[in-house]
Amino acid sequence: MGQVEGKVALVTGGASGIGAGCATRLAEEGATVVITDLQDAKGQELVHEITKAGGKARYLHHDVTSEDAWAGIVADVEKTEARLDILVNNAGIGLGAPSITMMSLDDWRRQQAVNVEGVFLGIKHSLPLMRKAGNGGSIVNMSSVAGLKGSPILAAYCATKGAVRLFTKAIAMECANFKDGIRVNSVHPGIIETPIWLSITGMGDPGSNAPPDLDAMSTQAVPLGVKGYPSDIANGVLWLASDESRYVTGAELVIDGGLSVR
Repeated sequence: MGQVEGKVALVTGGASGIGAGCATRLAEEGATVVITDLQDAKGQELVHEITKAGGKARYLHHDVTSEDAWAGIVADVEKTEARLDILVNNAGIGLGAPSITMMSLDDWRRQQAVNVEGVFLGIKHSLPLMRKAGNGGSIVNMSSVAGLKGSPILAAYCATKGAVRLFTKAIAMECANFKDGIRVNSVHPGIIETPIWLSITGMGDPGSNAPPDLDAMSTQAVPLGVKGYPSDIANGVLWLASDESRYVTGAELVIDGGLSVR
């Protein structure tokens, strides 16, 4: 217990799915967690659950595609918590299309804005506050197995997650050059039971617009034969956020039951 005791963490997209798992786990291990999302009711409910269990958390409404919103969020954290030690850039959306020729430019840009520009803005505005304390810190960017290998139907999503993968490595090198003690790593989930799958159609039975059957997908595609849960990803994020990973930067933590190496 207490792996991140006394640290302040900001988790975007933290109201549900992997983000909620990360926020809960970090709070369990002693961090004060600032949860941001567009899902206000779910965010407030999660804060209630965390505080009821003895943790420290609060919620802020946040559109990660807005630079003004990012500036406001970081200013709020500086005013209230006076520091920032951990940034988890988790907010993301998944938009599929039967063929890239059928994807609208608006959907392409929307996915880029959330998945890539949201990470860029988060790092741009959070780094100064993280550096201010002079105690180092940890940035964890949520990529995907889709950022490591191509996937039909998810070409645009793969493009965003591949961008996050290499952007992470570049910022890790920048922080190393600054000697600021801030480590930057990416996490690559496989088939995890989260709400994001509800927005990805065309991966189930042929001719069906229903979301995919994750259990059936996992049995067929995942070497371990089972799907993952947000807690599986949260445990990896906790390790990267803690001092136990003090010598890890620019790395890819793949948590996928072996999916990416099959």
